[in-house]
Amino acid sequence: MAKVPRLDTNRLTLMPFSADFLTKRYVAWLNDPAVVCYSEQRHRSHTVESCRRFVEAFVDGPNHLWAIIEKELGFGHIGNINTDVDAPNRTADIAILIGDKRAWSQGLGGEAWNAVVDYLLGPAGMRKVTAGAIAENEAMVAIMRASGMAEEGRRRNQMLLGDRPVDVIITGRLADV
Repeated sequence: MAKVPRLDTNRLTLMPFSADFLTKRYVAWLNDPAVVCYSEQRHRSHTVESCRRFVEAFVDGPNHLWAIIEKELGFGHIGNINTDVDAPNRTADIAILIGDKRAWSQGLGGEAWNAVVDYLLGPAGMRKVTAGAIAENEAMVAIMRASGMAEEGRRRNQMLLGDRPVDVIITGRLADV
């Protein structure tokens, strides 16, 4: 895994993901249809071992994986955020999961997102950050827009949500914006 720095915000600490976070609670998030309803994880069944393989895929590569730790309310580990880095082109694609439902609708996802965007476009030296979301995932679309990411395109009917085709919104933000 790329050297993943600890990032601190007012209410969160983003820690490099370690085996300590591979818990039954974490796996339960990934197997909860309400948590993954807009994620491609909804098509899979997860175990601690499958999650371990996911984490190991970050070893010796340019990508980042953080555990999101809530500091004030005692929630602890509430989710993860990861990046897929294209080092030669100095771009990174971000994805986030807030698995602890107690942390929903409190702005914590946006706070973690902004910390990672700022890190990538600052100290990490990326020139562009990208992300995508199913259009119906209003919370994620709002986080992307609030972080200064602009819609760059829309993949019409790209995914199936149940049996219904839905669009995917693609966003990006340049370092100089």
